Amino acid sequence: MSSPSETGIAGRRVLLGISAGIAAYKSAQLARLLRQAGAEVRVVMTEGAQAFITPLTLQALTGEPVRTSLLDPEAEAGMGHIELARWADTILVAPATADLMARLATGMADDLLTTLCLASEAERVMAPAMNQAMWRHPATGRNAARLADDGWRLLGPASGDQACGDVGPGRMLEPEAILAALVDESQVSNAGDAPAAGLIVTITAGPTREPLDPVRYLSNHSSGKMGYALAEAAAALGATVRLISGPVSLPCPAGVERLEVETALEMHEAARRLAADSDLFIGCAAVADYRAEQAAEHKIKKVEGEEGLTLRLVKNPDIIATVATERDTGTGRPFVVGFAAETRDLEAYARDKLTRKRLDMIVANDVSRPGLGFGADDNAALVLWRRGARQDEASPESDGFDQEALAPQPKSRLAMAVIRRALACLPARPHP
Repeated sequence: MSSPSETGIAGRRVLLGISAGIAAYKSAQLARLLRQAGAEVRVVMTEGAQAFITPLTLQALTGEPVRTSLLDPEAEAGMGHIELARWADTILVAPATADLMARLATGMADDLLTTLCLASEAERVMAPAMNQAMWRHPATGRNAARLADDGWRLLGPASGDQACGDVGPGRMLEPEAILAALVDESQVSNAGDAPAAGLIVTITAGPTREPLDPVRYLSNHSSGKMGYALAEAAAALGATVRLISGPVSLPCPAGVERLEVETALEMHEAARRLAADSDLFIGCAAVADYRAEQAAEHKIKKVEGEEGLTLRLVKNPDIIATVATERDTGTGRPFVVGFAAETRDLEAYARDKLTRKRLDMIVANDVSRPGLGFGADDNAALVLWRRGARQDEASPESDGFDQEALAPQPKSRLAMAVIRRALACLPARPHP
């Protein structure tokens, strides 16, 4: 990652807004990190935020008085709120509670922080923080989408343990991740560019492991890099992302909820459960087609004099086909995207899989090409989707499919292109 000074954070005037969430304690560290990176920082707190952290703490960390009231006679003598609004290069609200998001989404200006947000032409960024049920509520999704349309850039939220005892999406990103997003905007969506805000995206990634005995298993060369890049891209575009991951050595992307599984059966169960309330399901995992009919209870030993070993394998369930089939017979959700790793006849196999498994879109990779595919940092793809599923114009194909070839490029860039293509194909959003 580039240093803050190299990416323009040094000298940036950041107005840090703090609303009434338990995550307000993280704002002290965030203010400290911003100052260390060379930014000028001024803090505005809502009345509720002061129940979680004191203005004196933030004043000590920033070296600037903390503003807490819209009707401060001393400040308002010089139109203090307008002065602050003009001073800021960036307004960063962290944490942004569900209440604050709702008020900003409807244009309310009933305290100093919301007034500044409406009165300023600065870059506007927020890090949501709330209970997982509140984040998943349709009203919050609508508010997030409207804020994105109004030019707000949403960072997170992350997933994990919450102060209330729940587990799920809603945690404010860690201060280090927020700073990284500010100094490296390629990690997140640009201002006003959160087309996936309010959507729930479920992605499978990595290999599965099918045990033969307590120490051996069947698996493949998948590193999980492509699936993790897709999860990061979807989160950067504002989606709530659930990542069902086989065993890999990759860190969970910021703002993504990860569910770790081992076998194809475990991934199948998790995929069916999470797909039920998803808007977009992407099957990127390299799932083992077969498993041992019966895994040995103890380590299988070599038998002297025998030159071979016979194992009986049985088919694993087809995860992506199951999700697509249950979608067709159920609620109509989600939009289903599959992956195909092939070594020959790429387009023919991709078209067959798209049709046979009743997918909406497929991303096909030629894993035989040197430097691409499994374990590599770069990849290329042929993307095919059903004509009529997309919202923009395309050159038609004679068999009812449209397609796009994506040249070799870093998996992070390829993932962003795939996510944007899938979003363009989604049915019209219900949000106003």
